[in-house]
Amino acid sequence: MNFKVEHRVGVRASSDRIWSFIGDLASWSHWNPVETGVGGVIAYGGQITLTETLPGLSERNALVRVSDWQPGAQLVWTEKRGWLFAVARFYEIESLGPENCIVSNGMIFSGLRGEGFHDKNRKLLKPALASIGEALRAVSEG
Repeated sequence: MNFKVEHRVGVRASSDRIWSFIGDLASWSHWNPVETGVGGVIAYGGQITLTETLPGLSERNALVRVSDWQPGAQLVWTEKRGWLFAVARFYEIESLGPENCIVSNGMIFSGLRGEGFHDKNRKLLKPALASIGEALRAVSEG
């Protein structure tokens, strides 16, 4: 069974402008309050390294693999910690018009430990994802 936490926000910017920030991994430290020190390659199977700082949890470094991406539309990476825990992290841009989009960012947990992590930390994850969405909106509209 999968457990999802997501934040959606309207952004007054084109999907290309929003993607210019998502697709530039080196710039994440400038706008993303949770995922910093991001580097790597956005390509199928590409590796991304990042530092994740979720309020209320210890800072951690992660090595993840890009599982899906489409410029101007989405970036998805996955992280597996054994067969009991997996998380898919996603950013999605839905264009509503030339300068209007809905941007979603979230996490989908699976596995026995994924379920436990979700249940234990859901109240910490929602505001963290909201802070990312609002920061991405601010930089994209600015």
